[in-house]
Amino acid sequence: MLLLLLFTLGGLPAASAATILIYGDSLSAGYGVARNTEWPHLLQLRLRDKKTDYTVVNASISGEPTLGGLNRINDALRNHRPAITIVALGANDGLRGSDLKAMRSNLERIIDAARVAKSQVILVGMQIPPNYGPQYTEKFSATFREIAKAKRVPLVPFLLEGFAEKRELFQADNLHPTAEAQPLMLETIWKTLAPAIKVK
Repeated sequence: MLLLLLFTLGGLPAASAATILIYGDSLSAGYGVARNTEWPHLLQLRLRDKKTDYTVVNASISGEPTLGGLNRINDALRNHRPAITIVALGANDGLRGSDLKAMRSNLERIIDAARVAKSQVILVGMQIPPNYGPQYTEKFSATFREIAKAKRVPLVPFLLEGFAEKRELFQADNLHPTAEAQPLMLETIWKTLAPAIKVK
């Protein structure tokens, strides 16, 4: 199900606000948590509190692999004209044991498309359980670092930083964070986003 949530909470009207596009999967779509508790919504609230004119558009889709993201990126950029695009895809590729060269190519092409559209990119890294062995697991997480270095984009090293091993902050499937974990995800994103938008 496409979760396309446009928040315009206070501040200037959306037409005159700069857009931050959240482009991810279920971890950003708010899978399994009540609406308006997911970290992209919390980001919009923080931006309002900071009295910025940024509007957050959450174009994340649960279950989305990087290929799906690549297939729809041009439409998302055309429709929303984001000043900043936060790319948070790849978890589903890793959980499916997908080819990492293909994942890297997909992410790089998404970054390239955003740049053509004059959107600044922030890449969000992920880690996965060791189901496919340590070599695949390590190469998976390293791929995000390699992309960020090659494309010279800011990197959020790990979206679930600081709580990935805390079972109580995950839903019954052991994959998706609870509502209580969403503020922690926001803080992780904020460390990299705040300097980009020059907000403390």
